[in-house]
Amino acid sequence: MTPKYKRVLLKLSGEVLGGESGSVFDYEVIERIVDNIIAIRKLNVEIGIVVGGGNIFRGARSAPYKMDRVAGDHMGMLATVINSLCLQDALEQLGYNTRVMSAITMRAIAEPYIKRRADRHLEKGRIVIFAAGTGNPFFTTDTAAVLRATEIGAGVVIKATKTDGVYDKDPNVHSDAIRYSTLSYDEVLEKNLQVMDATAIAFCRDNNLPIIIVDVEAQDSILKTICGDNIGTIIN
Repeated sequence: MTPKYKRVLLKLSGEVLGGESGSVFDYEVIERIVDNIIAIRKLNVEIGIVVGGGNIFRGARSAPYKMDRVAGDHMGMLATVINSLCLQDALEQLGYNTRVMSAITMRAIAEPYIKRRADRHLEKGRIVIFAAGTGNPFFTTDTAAVLRATEIGAGVVIKATKTDGVYDKDPNVHSDAIRYSTLSYDEVLEKNLQVMDATAIAFCRDNNLPIIIVDVEAQDSILKTICGDNIGTIIN
């Protein structure tokens, strides 16, 4: 298999790590994700990863309890650090050098995010996991993913989710839902399709950064996408 991209940014939701069981970590799911990452790395593709924290804590869920938004977002950022350390451990147990770089300084467990250092790790073949979002409240991990992707010069953002692409309506509710194979950034915004938050989509549009949505559970879905197979939905 021949990769289409030299450097990619993989975006994982925290809920994906929890699997269908609703637990904090589903280690069978994590093992499948790690297998995909390793298969990509074996093609000498440089990989950056951003993972959400929704399996542990989601700030939006605290709204009914009137938690301060800033406090809730900070808690969500810390949840992404826990998920990042989990992925790092799973990868390093299989012999793949991995670095967690955090937007919030916590030197005892992660490196501070420095763009030049991240580039150096990637050039050396290390897998880099970007934790703690952007380090600022009011911004999602989707926005953090496209920001980091642009900073490191990734050729694409691959968002691995629980669905096999973007639909015109919820396929879990509507049997006649239609999956898009391609979309423009403006179509996503105009149709209010819940792919990523509007800030992330607009950022990708302004920087001409393509996004591909794939099913994390499908066999070799991420690997096939890296090699140019037309699966999922591409937004460009």
